[in-house]
Formats: sequence, C-alpha cells, structure tokens
Amino acid sequence: MKISSEFSKHALEYNTYNIIQNKVVKKLLSKLNDKPKSILDLGCGSGALCRAIDWEYDDFLGVDFAQGMLDLHPQSKKILCIHGDFNEASLFENLATYEFEHVFSSSSLQWAQDLESVFKSISSLKRPVSLAIFTSGTFKTLNKTASLEPLLRSATTIQTLSEKYFNAEFEVLKYKLEFESTRDMFRYIKKSGVSGSRRVLTYKQTKKLMQEYPLNYLEFEIVLINSH
Repeated sequence: MKISSEFSKHALEYNTYNIIQNKVVKKLLSKLNDKPKSILDLGCGSGALCRAIDWEYDDFLGVDFAQGMLDLHPQSKKILCIHGDFNEASLFENLATYEFEHVFSSSSLQWAQDLESVFKSISSLKRPVSLAIFTSGTFKTLNKTASLEPLLRSATTIQTLSEKYFNAEFEVLKYKLEFESTRDMFRYIKKSGVSGSRRVLTYKQTKKLMQEYPLNYLEFEIVLINSH
C-alpha cells in the first residue's frame, strides 16, 4: 500500500470549495494505463471527472442521485447523464444494458449505505475500476477535538472490502488544506460537502470547537482503488 501526501495553502484563494475533490480527480486520472473511449462515472455530481478528462472519448455515462447536480453537468452528444442511486441494485441492472470500458467513481462512494454491497455490484459489471473514497482520516483532529465519532469508514476497512471484489492497486492519499482563519475553515466545511451535511454540534459547541481547534489546516484522507 502506497501513501502519498500533499499540502495546499489558503484554500479560499482558489475561489472554490471543492479543491480537494478536484485534486483527487486529477490524481485518479493520472493512474490510468490507457485512455478509455467509453466511460461510466458513478456519483458524477456536477461533472468534475468529465471536465478533467483530457482525451477524446466516444461515450460518457454519468450517474447521480441528485438531479440538481446532473443539471450542472456538462452536456453534449457524447454525454448521457441519468438519475440513479448506487445504493440500489436496480441501478446496476440498468447499467448492465450499457456499453462502457471503465468504471470511475470519485469522492462519492464514502456515502454508500452498504459499501460491500456496492463493491459487489460494481464488480458485477466486469470492467476495470478507478475509485476514490474519503476515509475516517478526513477531519481527524477536528473530530478528536470535538469528541465526535468519525462519519466515514477507515482506510483499512475499505481496503479489506475492496480486496474481496477487485484485483487492484490500493493507495492512500493524505492532504492538508491550510486556512487563514478558523472561520474560513468552518465555512469551507459547511460548503464543501465533505462533511456530508452532518450537523451534530450546537452553536455554542461549534464556537467552542473553533476556539480550541489546535491547527490552521484540515486533514483529508482518501483511498484510491485502481484495477486494470
């Protein structure tokens, strides 16, 4: 298992709240041995993966359960976006009727209700995969400071499950995102979507956490699963 680290300063200067997700997409694409012409993107969101692809492809199929995100996704004759939830087996029955060479999913599968079931469904498609999944190492110090249980699965748990269904390389990415102030940091948490919209602290508890948080950065941990 390979571990890579990167530090990014002053997130809000990038005028975006999904800087980490975009970095993960680029890292995921950099691991490809080939450039598939027909692509499936599970949890495609507003199209970060689609926008990052720098080669000519014939077909791109994007799937997301949030119609609002699909409405923001790039559109063209080569791109088809469908409404679907990877937690539902019926989606994969539908996907089996499409042609594609490679399955991608970036920064989405951490929200799977039953990750093993989703891995099993993805493996049933019998295509190479490139998956990026946030882990419990994300916001590690913040959770510890606030005495919160991690919202996400550990890298070890994800690796154990993935090895049951994929013959793949497994890599852990660690990022640190620095902020000018704790207020900027908490604004990022609220708007980035990384926290899954979890709101478990009162205003008073949040204020206390902002005062006691010992770092000027947030930690992120993502696993990459790549099969060929």
